[in-house]
Amino acid sequence: MFLMQLEKAINGFSDLLGRIAGALLIGLLLNVFYDVVMRYLFNDVSIGMQELEWHLYASVFLLGVSYALRHDGHVRVDLIYERQSVNARAWIDLLGSLLFLLPFTLLVCYYGVDFVRESFALGEQSGDPGGLPYRWLIKSMIPFGFFAMTVSGVGMILHSVNTLLGRHPQAPHEESFF
Repeated sequence: MFLMQLEKAINGFSDLLGRIAGALLIGLLLNVFYDVVMRYLFNDVSIGMQELEWHLYASVFLLGVSYALRHDGHVRVDLIYERQSVNARAWIDLLGSLLFLLPFTLLVCYYGVDFVRESFALGEQSGDPGGLPYRWLIKSMIPFGFFAMTVSGVGMILHSVNTLLGRHPQAPHEESFF
């Protein structure tokens, strides 16, 4: 029962990140709209707002990946996977997470922290006049996003284990956010 509760808590974390990514996407849309209106109606360009666009885009992507992973929205060879039994899919998810997902995400987390630390120590900021300061903030999204993917991967592992133990009679990741 503990594994089911832990899986539910991890899935809640991934869903929360999905909601945050959705809110950031709305912010990105508003930012782009503002930038286009200012550029084409008032002939005014803001470097800071343009940089904010890619900051928001990167944040949406890095937070949204863990949500996509949790809801089985990631890339997979569905032609083979969907034809398998529920237990076979659970084994594929379990082994794929342990052998491929977790080692990669943990490696990026490990090296990403030094990447952020160096940016912070150097006081890195935009090289463009009017650009955004504190470049380490957006760089910190890289290790955090991969940490979130690691957490979602652990949730996927727990889901697979719970499926193999007979606690999930339905197909893995069948429920939907919408």
